[in-house]
Amino acid sequence: MIWRLLVAFYDWSGWKPSGEFPPGRKFVIMGASHTSNWDFLVFLGTVHALGRQARFIGKHSLFKWPMGGFMRALGGVPVDRSAPQDLVSQVVAQFNAHEDFVLVVAPEGTRSATRHWKTGFYQIALKAGVPIVCAGPDYPSKRGVIGPIIYPTGDMERDLEPAFAFFRTITPKHPERAAFPDWS
Repeated sequence: MIWRLLVAFYDWSGWKPSGEFPPGRKFVIMGASHTSNWDFLVFLGTVHALGRQARFIGKHSLFKWPMGGFMRALGGVPVDRSAPQDLVSQVVAQFNAHEDFVLVVAPEGTRSATRHWKTGFYQIALKAGVPIVCAGPDYPSKRGVIGPIIYPTGDMERDLEPAFAFFRTITPKHPERAAFPDWS
Protein backbone atom coordinates (compact mmCIF):
# COMPACT_ATOMS: atom_id res chain seq x y z
CA MET A 1 0.00 0.00 0.00
CA ILE A 2 2.80 2.44 0.89
CA TRP A 3 4.55 1.66 -2.39
CA ARG A 4 1.35 2.48 -4.29
CA LEU A 5 0.99 5.77 -2.43
CA LEU A 6 4.54 6.79 -3.31
CA VAL A 7 4.04 5.94 -6.98
CA ALA A 8 0.68 7.77 -6.97
CA PHE A 9 2.43 10.84 -5.51
CA TYR A 10 5.04 10.66 -8.30
CA ASP A 11 2.29 10.50 -10.95
CA TRP A 12 0.11 13.12 -9.27
CA SER A 13 3.05 15.53 -9.01
CA GLY A 14 3.47 15.43 -12.79
CA TRP A 15 6.84 13.65 -12.96
CA LYS A 16 7.63 11.55 -16.03
CA PRO A 17 10.53 9.27 -16.93
CA SER A 18 12.86 10.17 -19.79
CA GLY A 19 15.18 7.58 -21.32
CA GLU A 20 15.49 3.81 -21.11
CA PHE A 21 17.20 1.22 -18.98
CA PRO A 22 19.59 -1.34 -20.46
CA PRO A 23 18.01 -4.65 -21.47
CA GLY A 24 19.62 -6.63 -18.62
CA ARG A 25 17.84 -7.34 -15.34
CA LYS A 26 20.69 -6.21 -13.05
CA PHE A 27 22.38 -2.83 -12.80
CA VAL A 28 23.39 -0.05 -10.43
CA ILE A 29 21.70 3.33 -10.82
CA MET A 30 24.11 6.16 -10.03
CA GLY A 31 21.56 8.76 -8.90
CA ALA A 32 22.76 12.36 -8.75
CA SER A 33 22.65 15.20 -8.02
CA HIS A 34 21.05 14.37 -4.69
CA THR A 35 20.14 17.74 -3.17
CA SER A 36 16.70 17.11 -1.63
CA ASN A 37 14.75 14.47 0.28
CA TRP A 38 12.26 14.52 -2.63
CA ASP A 39 14.89 12.98 -4.90
CA PHE A 40 14.25 9.58 -3.31
CA LEU A 41 10.61 9.68 -4.43
CA VAL A 42 11.63 10.81 -7.91
CA PHE A 43 14.08 7.88 -8.24
CA LEU A 44 11.56 5.33 -6.93
CA GLY A 45 8.81 6.69 -9.18
CA THR A 46 10.99 6.84 -12.28
CA VAL A 47 12.26 3.29 -11.83
CA HIS A 48 8.70 2.05 -11.25
CA ALA A 49 7.36 3.98 -14.27
CA LEU A 50 9.95 2.17 -16.40
CA GLY A 51 8.65 -1.19 -15.15
CA ARG A 52 11.24 -2.08 -12.53
CA GLN A 53 11.49 -2.14 -8.74
CA ALA A 54 14.19 0.02 -7.17
CA ARG A 55 16.30 -1.30 -4.33
CA PHE A 56 18.45 0.70 -1.95
CA ILE A 57 20.80 -0.20 0.87
CA GLY A 58 20.40 0.80 4.48
CA LYS A 59 22.03 -0.07 7.77
CA HIS A 60 20.63 -3.29 9.19
CA SER A 61 19.31 -1.62 12.36
CA LEU A 62 16.67 0.19 10.25
CA PHE A 63 15.20 -3.17 9.26
CA LYS A 64 14.11 -4.21 12.75
CA TRP A 65 10.60 -3.85 14.11
CA PRO A 66 8.70 -1.54 13.74
CA MET A 67 10.34 -0.16 10.56
CA GLY A 68 11.62 -3.42 9.02
CA GLY A 69 8.54 -4.30 7.00
CA PHE A 70 8.19 -0.74 5.75
CA MET A 71 11.84 -0.56 4.66
CA ARG A 72 11.66 -3.91 2.82
CA ALA A 73 8.38 -2.92 1.13
CA LEU A 74 10.11 0.16 -0.27
CA GLY A 75 12.89 -2.03 -1.69
CA GLY A 76 15.40 -1.69 1.11
CA VAL A 77 18.23 -4.17 1.50
CA PRO A 78 19.87 -4.34 4.94
CA VAL A 79 23.66 -4.26 5.24
CA ASP A 80 25.72 -4.73 8.37
CA ARG A 81 28.56 -2.21 8.46
CA SER A 82 30.15 -3.95 11.44
CA ALA A 83 30.22 -7.38 9.75
CA PRO A 84 33.57 -8.87 8.76
CA GLN A 85 32.28 -9.05 5.18
CA ASP A 86 32.61 -5.54 3.72
CA LEU A 87 29.64 -3.56 2.41
CA VAL A 88 30.60 -4.03 -1.25
CA SER A 89 30.76 -7.82 -0.82
CA GLN A 90 27.40 -7.86 0.97
CA VAL A 91 25.72 -6.01 -1.89
CA VAL A 92 27.48 -8.09 -4.58
CA ALA A 93 26.08 -11.16 -2.79
CA GLN A 94 22.58 -9.64 -3.18
CA PHE A 95 23.17 -9.19 -6.93
CA ASN A 96 24.28 -12.83 -7.13
CA ALA A 97 21.26 -14.05 -5.14
CA HIS A 98 18.61 -12.39 -7.35
CA GLU A 99 17.72 -12.68 -11.03
CA ASP A 100 16.36 -9.13 -11.05
CA PHE A 101 18.17 -6.48 -9.00
CA VAL A 102 18.21 -2.72 -9.63
CA LEU A 103 20.14 -0.83 -6.96
CA VAL A 104 19.83 2.96 -6.62
CA VAL A 105 22.80 4.70 -4.97
CA ALA A 106 23.33 8.42 -4.37
CA PRO A 107 27.14 8.65 -4.55
CA GLU A 108 27.34 12.01 -2.79
CA GLY A 109 26.19 10.37 0.46
CA THR A 110 24.66 13.71 1.51
CA ARG A 111 22.25 16.35 0.25
CA SER A 112 24.88 19.06 0.82
CA ALA A 113 27.45 20.13 -1.75
CA THR A 114 30.45 17.82 -1.57
CA ARG A 115 33.36 17.00 -3.82
CA HIS A 116 34.03 13.79 -1.89
CA TRP A 117 31.74 11.25 -3.53
CA LYS A 118 31.66 7.70 -2.24
CA THR A 119 32.86 5.12 -4.76
CA GLY A 120 31.09 2.02 -3.43
CA PHE A 121 28.54 2.09 -6.27
CA TYR A 122 31.41 1.74 -8.75
CA GLN A 123 33.08 -1.08 -6.81
CA ILE A 124 29.74 -2.90 -6.48
CA ALA A 125 29.07 -2.69 -10.23
CA LEU A 126 32.62 -3.74 -11.11
CA LYS A 127 32.64 -6.75 -8.77
CA ALA A 128 29.07 -7.79 -9.63
CA GLY A 129 29.80 -7.46 -13.36
CA VAL A 130 26.82 -5.15 -13.96
CA PRO A 131 26.49 -1.80 -15.72
CA ILE A 132 26.06 1.58 -14.08
CA VAL A 133 23.08 3.60 -15.28
CA CYS A 134 23.31 7.35 -14.74
CA ALA A 135 20.04 8.95 -13.65
CA GLY A 136 18.97 12.20 -12.12
CA PRO A 137 16.02 14.45 -11.42
CA ASP A 138 15.51 17.45 -13.68
CA TYR A 139 13.23 19.64 -11.58
CA PRO A 140 12.35 22.36 -14.13
CA SER A 141 11.00 19.78 -16.58
CA LYS A 142 9.79 17.31 -13.89
CA ARG A 143 11.60 14.45 -15.57
CA GLY A 144 13.46 11.56 -14.03
CA VAL A 145 16.22 11.38 -16.67
CA ILE A 146 18.02 8.17 -17.54
CA GLY A 147 21.42 8.95 -19.04
CA PRO A 148 24.48 7.06 -20.20
CA ILE A 149 25.13 3.43 -19.41
CA ILE A 150 28.65 2.72 -18.18
CA TYR A 151 30.33 -0.67 -18.19
CA PRO A 152 33.05 -0.41 -15.53
CA THR A 153 36.54 -1.39 -16.64
CA GLY A 154 38.46 -0.64 -13.45
CA ASP A 155 39.55 2.81 -14.67
CA MET A 156 37.04 4.74 -12.58
CA GLU A 157 38.07 8.27 -13.59
CA ARG A 158 37.83 7.53 -17.28
CA ASP A 159 34.70 5.40 -16.96
CA LEU A 160 32.81 8.14 -15.08
CA GLU A 161 33.63 11.04 -17.43
CA PRO A 162 30.32 10.55 -19.34
CA ALA A 163 28.44 10.46 -16.03
CA PHE A 164 29.70 13.86 -14.91
CA ALA A 165 29.03 15.37 -18.33
CA PHE A 166 25.46 14.02 -18.12
CA PHE A 167 24.81 15.24 -14.57
CA ARG A 168 25.79 18.76 -15.62
CA THR A 169 22.88 18.75 -18.14
CA ILE A 170 20.11 18.30 -15.57
CA THR A 171 18.97 20.67 -12.84
CA PRO A 172 18.52 19.37 -9.29
CA LYS A 173 16.07 20.88 -6.81
CA HIS A 174 18.87 22.88 -5.16
CA PRO A 175 21.50 23.57 -7.85
CA GLU A 176 23.71 25.41 -5.36
CA ARG A 177 24.21 22.09 -3.52
CA ALA A 178 25.34 20.17 -6.61
CA ALA A 179 29.09 19.54 -6.75
CA PHE A 180 31.20 17.06 -8.63
CA PRO A 181 34.32 15.25 -7.43
CA ASP A 182 37.76 16.30 -8.50
CA TRP A 183 39.64 13.01 -8.92
CA SER A 184 42.48 14.52 -10.92
